[in-house]
Amino acid sequence: MKAFTYFQPTEIVFGSGRVKEIGNIARKFGTNCLLVTVAEFDVIAPLYRRVKQYLIETGMIVTHFDGVIPNPTTEVVTAGAAIAKKCGAEVVIGLGGGSSMDTAKAIAVEAAHEGTAWEYLFYKKEPTTKTLPIIAVSTTSGTGSQTTPCSVITKSDVHDKSAIWHHNIFPKVAIVDPELMLTLPKNITAITGFDAFSHNFEAYISKNTNPYVETIALAAIKLIVEYLPIALQDGSNIEAREALAWADTLGGISISSAGVTLPHGLGMQVGGHCPQVAHGQALAVIYPEFTRYTYQSAQKKFATVGRIFNASLEALSDEKAAELCCYEIDVFLKKIDVWLNFKELGVSEEEIRLIARAGQVLGDYKNNPRIATLEEMYQMLKACYDREI
Repeated sequence: MKAFTYFQPTEIVFGSGRVKEIGNIARKFGTNCLLVTVAEFDVIAPLYRRVKQYLIETGMIVTHFDGVIPNPTTEVVTAGAAIAKKCGAEVVIGLGGGSSMDTAKAIAVEAAHEGTAWEYLFYKKEPTTKTLPIIAVSTTSGTGSQTTPCSVITKSDVHDKSAIWHHNIFPKVAIVDPELMLTLPKNITAITGFDAFSHNFEAYISKNTNPYVETIALAAIKLIVEYLPIALQDGSNIEAREALAWADTLGGISISSAGVTLPHGLGMQVGGHCPQVAHGQALAVIYPEFTRYTYQSAQKKFATVGRIFNASLEALSDEKAAELCCYEIDVFLKKIDVWLNFKELGVSEEEIRLIARAGQVLGDYKNNPRIATLEEMYQMLKACYDREI
């Protein structure tokens, strides 16, 4: 068996109704918190009120920063960090999807260190133990950010989307309450659900994977294949929401240990250059080309996943089942209504060239079973431009 090291320090508080415990959880880290969210809107407003009330009931002083945006920028992080410093926050609570949780992590770094969070990217300075404690409360089932040491942020002026990756930004506690996902719109359920699939799939095939990750990633993939279509048919199905919330959490655990591969490195660059494209959408566009580029270099694993999608592939050789896995993923993308191309998402051919040029900025592509050159990355992205939809 392959030798490996596994580390996951986040306390996971999982289950319907568990968000009610946030006050007592936060009190472990102080009495003054910064709540980090997107701006209030009708559907989410009652949750914001409830969370604040749960915190206040335990004696917490709550300051609310609601400036988070999709593909959060360094400007957003700096604005939030300034508020954290001003109010003397002792703990930062990220409530929402990946953007809110990632912003909370970056704020926790910037509020406690000199300079900006951008200076603490994975290839720069390391955030120290002075980083403020982080509590992550997920309201989507996709990013897995509640259990990762990763904060993805964008520096808009240079179109660079990168990440802080360090064990000091693991959330101290992750509250995963599937009831919070019941009002999630169908399109967000789909793209975040595919993000969760891609986390688990890429961690499973990654060169850095290990037996622990392989086990939990396959379990998560099975849950997503079964329950994502059910959640899309009936968003109020709590069984489906619980399954997806758990699969998402497992995805965060998986990538924390094994990392992601080629699609994520490219997908992050799509977000950096074209912030109107959600991360899950970028992955959905890239996947048909990525799978066909990669499957022959990981036949047994592709075959295993293909058979999760379609049990009839059990009768075929690994070689054929791996090839057909690519087709099964296409079918799944169409089934969940995220069969997309870049043209439809407003990404120009020139932007595709720029994205390709930035394709090796992040090291994720090196984890892929087959390592792509810059030219190969460009050809993949080009093939995604006006794919028939």
